[in-house]
Amino acid sequence: MLPTPSNRCVCMLLWTLTTVASLAVESSAVELRLERDEHGASVMIGDQLFTRYWIDKGPKPILWPVNGPDNKPLTRSFPMERGKGERFDHPHHRSLWFTHGDVNGIDFWSEGRNRGRIKHREFLKADGGEAAVIETVNDWLTPEGKKVCQDHRVLTFRVGNDRRTIDFDITISAGDEPVKFGDTKEGTFGVRVAGSMKVDQRGGKPGGKIINAHGQTNRQAWGKQAPWVDYHGPVDGKTYGIAILNHPSSFRFPTYWHVRTYGLFAANPFGLHHFLKSSEQDGSYTIAPGESITLRYRVVLHRGDEIEGRIAEAFETYAGEKKQ
Repeated sequence: MLPTPSNRCVCMLLWTLTTVASLAVESSAVELRLERDEHGASVMIGDQLFTRYWIDKGPKPILWPVNGPDNKPLTRSFPMERGKGERFDHPHHRSLWFTHGDVNGIDFWSEGRNRGRIKHREFLKADGGEAAVIETVNDWLTPEGKKVCQDHRVLTFRVGNDRRTIDFDITISAGDEPVKFGDTKEGTFGVRVAGSMKVDQRGGKPGGKIINAHGQTNRQAWGKQAPWVDYHGPVDGKTYGIAILNHPSSFRFPTYWHVRTYGLFAANPFGLHHFLKSSEQDGSYTIAPGESITLRYRVVLHRGDEIEGRIAEAFETYAGEKKQ
């Protein structure tokens, strides 16, 4: 039965009140403060650690730990520490990071001898507030120490009543020589979720779930294009999630996703021949001398699944924000 005019008014009123309440929760914010030292910077919510930006925990800058609502750690601790119940595989999956597996033929993704490294050069900003900001410049170096390119990254942190967000904007610039980001699945903006959140669990334990904006789940979400993906699962008996949203102004939006049921969660706009399973595809891209590309992501740390976390709504809000 179609709603009567009076019923329509009630429905509209309820929708409006729900939307206003949702936006109020979304806009609620607290003051964050930044604590700097020689190893990086900590983002603090009062006396609680939200996350820490490390400049010397391995061959690339990382965020670790990454604590979501209720201050629950939502990324894996290994290899920085050996967390309980974690798999000790892929030591280059360091909590939250940005690298790529083929830059002018050099592997920055994995670690070890004959691998590239991203060296922190300087902090341009480390300010607290309702939107705390860490802004840095970093050099991408060959194993011999030669500079391949540089990046300028801006990380913006916010905390609301029911979620925490991290905006990660990164501009990669070539110097006097071209810089080629090769076609490989091993990239690029990566998160390794907490061990209890991964889809593949052992011993009958409940697992997590991967779902993208098109409704593709778990293994079906790997290698697909989507404006956002959510990875949620149990942490200490409750469900929490990490969503990564890709801004429409980002290079090659919507990105492809190198997201795995064992816990890897990465946005990668370059790995087309892997993702499309075709040797005729080439996702590589060459940045001309003096030119740059910019990639933009928002990480949403939330309670519940993608519905409770209102991830589709969060993407619409994010997509509507103009970027310079």
